[in-house]
Amino acid sequence: MILLPVYRPGRHLNELATALLADGVHADRIVVVDDGSGPDAQTSLAAVRGLGCRVLQHPSNRGKGAALKTGLRFAVASRPGLDVISADADGQHSVEDIRRVAELTGNGRIILGVRRFAPMPPRSRFGNTVTRTLFRAATGRRVSDTQTGLRAYPSHLLEHLADIDGDRFEYEMNVLLDAATAGQPIEEVTISTTYLDGNAATNFGGFADSVKVYRPLMRLVLASALVRRGS
Repeated sequence: MILLPVYRPGRHLNELATALLADGVHADRIVVVDDGSGPDAQTSLAAVRGLGCRVLQHPSNRGKGAALKTGLRFAVASRPGLDVISADADGQHSVEDIRRVAELTGNGRIILGVRRFAPMPPRSRFGNTVTRTLFRAATGRRVSDTQTGLRAYPSHLLEHLADIDGDRFEYEMNVLLDAATAGQPIEEVTISTTYLDGNAATNFGGFADSVKVYRPLMRLVLASALVRRGS
C-alpha cells in the first residue's frame, strides 16, 4: 500500500498518483491522508478521488505523524497483510524512487529511501548530518538519512508503529529510535535527491519542529552516556 500524507497539497499530488497508476499500482492501494488542509485542498483531493484513490481526512491539522498513523491504522484494518510505503507528495519523491523501495519489501525489514547529500540545500544537509551523528551516538546504529520521508514498513509492525509517540515531524524520528533500540533490521536504498524551489513546499516548521525532533534523540544520547559512565 502506498501512503501519501498531505497538507495543503498542490499539483504534485495528482501527478504522483497518476504516475503510480501508470506504473501498475492499483488505485485501491494508494491512500491519501489529508491532514486538515481545509477548503483550498478540495480540488486536489477530488482529482485523486477521481482516479480511484482512497482519501482519508482529518477535520483539523494534527501533524504529519498523526496523518501517518491514521494511514497505518487504516492499513491494519482494511489492507491486512500489506507492507506500507510512505512517501511525500510534494514533488520530492518520484514513482521511480517509490518503486526502488517497493522492490525491497516483503522481507520484514524497515526500508529507507536515502538521499545523496551533495545536491541537498545547505540547511537540509547540515540538519541531516547532525541528526545522523546523534542517532549513531544514541543507538550505535548507522542510518544514512534519518529525515527521509520515503520509507517502507512491514505489515507485522504496523499496529505497533501506529502506537509510537509523536504527532508531528518527531514521529518519524521516534520510529527509527524504536526500531534501532529494538534491534529491528533497517535496510537502505539510494534514491534521487529532488528539491523544488529550494524546498519551498516543505511543511517543516523550523525551530519548533527541530526541537521536537531532537528532544527524544538527545534524551537517548544522555541516557546512553550515563550508562557508559556508570559501567
